[in-house]
Amino acid sequence: MAIPLTRELGRFVSEIRFAQLPAQSIAVAKLGFTDCIAVMIAGSSEPVAAIARDVLTAPLANRGANQGEARLLPSGEPVSALDAALVNGAAGHAFDYDDVALDGHPSAVLVPAIVAEAEALGASGQDMITAYVAGYEVWAELLARQTDRLHAKGWHPTCIFGAVGAAAACAALRKLDAEKAATAMAIAASEASGVVANFGTMMKPLQVGRSAQSGVVAARLAAAGLTASLDALEHPSGYLNAFAPKGAVDLDSAMDLGKTWRSVDQGLNVKQYPMCYCTHRVVDGVVDLAAAHDIDPAQVERVDVLIGDVALKMLRNHRPTTGLEAKFSIEFAVASGLTARRAGLSELTDDYVRRADIQGLIGKVHCETVTDTIPGVPFAPFDQVTVTLAGGKTVKSPPMRYARGSIEAPLSVAELRAKFDDCVAGKLTAADGAALFTALDSLERLASARDLKMHSAAAPKRAAS
Repeated sequence: MAIPLTRELGRFVSEIRFAQLPAQSIAVAKLGFTDCIAVMIAGSSEPVAAIARDVLTAPLANRGANQGEARLLPSGEPVSALDAALVNGAAGHAFDYDDVALDGHPSAVLVPAIVAEAEALGASGQDMITAYVAGYEVWAELLARQTDRLHAKGWHPTCIFGAVGAAAACAALRKLDAEKAATAMAIAASEASGVVANFGTMMKPLQVGRSAQSGVVAARLAAAGLTASLDALEHPSGYLNAFAPKGAVDLDSAMDLGKTWRSVDQGLNVKQYPMCYCTHRVVDGVVDLAAAHDIDPAQVERVDVLIGDVALKMLRNHRPTTGLEAKFSIEFAVASGLTARRAGLSELTDDYVRRADIQGLIGKVHCETVTDTIPGVPFAPFDQVTVTLAGGKTVKSPPMRYARGSIEAPLSVAELRAKFDDCVAGKLTAADGAALFTALDSLERLASARDLKMHSAAAPKRAAS
């Protein structure tokens, strides 16, 4: 018999408190805020953020009671919390540089929703951390009940699980009671959407921003008294069944949230490259080979990549011509790793992707797939790269089991800080960036989200049309 999942999740969200959180859950949340705010600032100048701001947000004069309750990053332009969650969320995923876990990108949805609503409420750092953990745990609970991976059906799990996770986070931030918290998640169940076919376009980060916004909307509607079905998640015609690729979901297992903390067990994988995470082990392997053997890209005759079948399906762009397409191309990942010995923000540009030498190497990459996957993860047990050079010499990477920055091979504080500084460079002054990193590193001591110094430039002006 199905458990009353929606109601039980509502109870968990209504009862979660900072004092009960494990230290490692707190550390995971702080890492999520630090990394995601950095990539939100980095992505703020990308076209998707500008389009979302100009088309989907209201001019200041038309915002009514909600005007100025939150801010865009890093301009500081005053907007509604709904607008901030949307635009900052799209910016945070624009480079595909945000962290990875739970079959998706949890911080890219949770952080912009929480930051926007926390600014509106004047919530403390402890409240923000608690909200993040609530959203993460709900997301993990729902994912654990899906027997089959949503990618296989074409759903974008970040958006499907993220909308409900963000609703849980915002419900916790607003300290809604159990019924209203459950209602918020039921509302978000109808808001969830996003498809894999839009990977490699501006729509991918925009649908992530929409999911963050949906969390804010759902919690606010529930707080205002909007009703929704309190079995929306587990009903035969509800959320879990609707999205399940083969209709196989676990609706019977007892829930142990608050006893088992998945944020401790699963944590976050921090990206070193602004590309789909399915490329990262391969990039690591190629960069290592290039350095160890001082490979001249002009001498490369062929590259063979052993990679998982599910991963390659997500890496759909085999002949990319734009930076956006290249984020989802294993061929470009190899070409950039051999040529630049990295795949960073400066390589993910249209001009770089279209270079003759890069396009030439792209045509030399060949993939072999395996169907085996790591239990609970849509990746093969390992990826491997073999490079054939002029004259027939071959060099092969070891089996690449863990990407650098993963839970198993985490970045050092210095490496995390280097990524943070790179992301905010040119957007914040060095002093402001250093102060923000320090504030996020001690987030539990922050009195109010309004005190976070995430902005430095004057807000851009626009007509009140």
